[in-house]
Amino acid sequence: MRTRTVVLATLGVLVAAGCATMGMSDEEAEAKATAMMKASFKASGQATLDRIDQDDMQKMCSHYVGDKKMPKEVAERLEKQQQALIKYPAGDKYLGDWQSGEKIAQSGVGKQFSDDPKAPSGANCYACHQLTKTEVSFGTIGPSLYNFGKTRGFTPEMQKYAYSKVYNSQAFSACSNMPRFGQNGILTEQQIKDVVALLMDPKSPVNQ
Repeated sequence: MRTRTVVLATLGVLVAAGCATMGMSDEEAEAKATAMMKASFKASGQATLDRIDQDDMQKMCSHYVGDKKMPKEVAERLEKQQQALIKYPAGDKYLGDWQSGEKIAQSGVGKQFSDDPKAPSGANCYACHQLTKTEVSFGTIGPSLYNFGKTRGFTPEMQKYAYSKVYNSQAFSACSNMPRFGQNGILTEQQIKDVVALLMDPKSPVNQ
């Protein structure tokens, strides 16, 4: 989704700079935006230019913007495609260690050019969600996750849903702003299980 945001922002720059996209088709405008980014961005460390390339999901999300609402059947088809990409842990074991999950939720390290690619990435969950009552600073882009498991139930089905949502959010909400942590290799399987434990373990501060 980050790529989509950059493309849309670049398209906005093109329009603001003298309506440069006037008379262009959506495909031509997107191609011009991509060309501008590839000319402006430079590869640095792990931040390579392939990040500009959109997968099929991102292309569709970039296509349906503004007044162009994505049809329900298109969204459902895309979500089904993303659900098929989810890789579940062996033995249907979805819970890791919530203490480790809390550290992952607090960390925004990873995937930037200045980060060590060998070091584990964080999920930076608090940038978008409230998770606990003790955290005084959190974002509101996403819904509050406080009492996630307590409210929804500590069931195996809900554990699987939480794992799936963290792994690939767009499997449930096409064009979600939430990163596809597993699908894009941001978090490892164990890290996702730890985040799920933070959400689903009755002892976690999320459920206190």
